Amino acid sequence: MEPLTERRRVSGPLVYGFLRLVNVSGAREVALTASLAEYCRQHELTLSGVFTDRTAMAGPVSGAFTGLLDVLALPDTYGVVLPAASHLGPKTTAAERKRRIETAGARLLLVRGTRWSSPADHGHSVPPGSPARRQIPGHAPPAADAVG
Repeated sequence: MEPLTERRRVSGPLVYGFLRLVNVSGAREVALTASLAEYCRQHELTLSGVFTDRTAMAGPVSGAFTGLLDVLALPDTYGVVLPAASHLGPKTTAAERKRRIETAGARLLLVRGTRWSSPADHGHSVPPGSPARRQIPGHAPPAADAVG
């Protein structure tokens, strides 16, 4: 008899991490990489690799970011996971990098911080102001106990 699906080892969508680490200690790098791995574990994603940008450059082009864009072009790649939006770089650099990631058709996932909208063809996102939980038709939310 086959085990239940919940007991089988299955892989989730493929994602790649991206870290911008300029003058960061080795311990901080280990902690940030671990946070990406834990986020992926919690959300059933497969972290296929982490690209690390160690340069304080003035534009969106770097070896690490170019490598990230290359893997985003591969079939079955779902998205990019970052510890926070600041890992994309300074404001203008981050905006251009975000645009390039979205143009590649990838979803941008943040461990913490503001969540950006994702491309329509990648999963479902909850619109701002919507309830976090879906209501099941025909089922009312649990009522508060009456004290009386």
